[in-house]
Amino acid sequence: MSHFSPSDLKEDTKKNIYLFSARTENTLKVLISHLTRNSSVGRDGTVEGAIRAVEDSIGANQAKDQLEQLKIQLEPWKNQVEQQLQPAIEYLNQIPPVQLYAAIAVLIISSLFLFSIRLFKRTKSNTIVLTGLSGSGKTVLYYVLRDGSSHQGTVTSMEPNEGTFTLNSESNKKGKIKPVHLVDVPGHSRLRPKLDDFLPQAAGIVFVVDAVEFLPNCSSVSEYLYDILTKASVVKKKIPVLICCNKSDKVTAHTKEFIRKQLEKEIEKLRASRSAISAADISNDFTLGVPGEVFAFSQCRNVVTIVEASGLKGEIAQVEQFIREHVKP
Repeated sequence: MSHFSPSDLKEDTKKNIYLFSARTENTLKVLISHLTRNSSVGRDGTVEGAIRAVEDSIGANQAKDQLEQLKIQLEPWKNQVEQQLQPAIEYLNQIPPVQLYAAIAVLIISSLFLFSIRLFKRTKSNTIVLTGLSGSGKTVLYYVLRDGSSHQGTVTSMEPNEGTFTLNSESNKKGKIKPVHLVDVPGHSRLRPKLDDFLPQAAGIVFVVDAVEFLPNCSSVSEYLYDILTKASVVKKKIPVLICCNKSDKVTAHTKEFIRKQLEKEIEKLRASRSAISAADISNDFTLGVPGEVFAFSQCRNVVTIVEASGLKGEIAQVEQFIREHVKP
């Protein structure tokens, strides 16, 4: 018969407790390893790390469940869209590829055309430039167009007069009226380069001529007009030019027909003299007229018209008509 002493029982108990603790520890380590296999939390091998890993795992599972629920909720919408698109897809499949490509091309071209029209309308200029020799009456014309007053005390301008406004004659009109950006460029020879600052955005040019003092200034007027009509910014954009024979109310004023003929003769002489200097016409961007024919304004690439007016008398209807033809609401 075996006999156990108290010391033996104590030793067996200690062994059993040790084995249980070891097995428990190994079990926890296996559990921690399993839970933290795809997680950075809990890799320290502690129970706290395992708890954090379990919490992360639960959060990930909840997010996955929410995505599954959302997918289930969107499924009817997906089916409905597919049902609505199915007839269109079947119809497109029946169209021959050539016709389909042609239809797409027409749609693209039409869209580009409409876009270009809208862009053109949106960027169309409202600038009208007044220019001509000093003393021709440009500044008076500017003020009459702006507020109906001739401002008889004005002197020769040394800086451009510039403003955006509704023409005085249209101030009482109802409806949509587009303001005009009017620029009065000084006519002195040293100040004429300022004209180049405004030509690129000009919708039209009003070239003012003193109808009373025309003959003494005919050569200078013709040279200035020639320079304008041969500028690249004017020719390429085909900016219309109105030759305004101002002060036509005076008895000694020349008629617009006389002034037109004299200007054409002088410009014809300028064509010959400048072409003799250089076939490339180095002083200008473009040449005027048709080779072998006598010059006439009708040969210009842009439209050139001539009218009579009187700034001091307020007789400027044809000038206003020109402005409204090229600055439309």
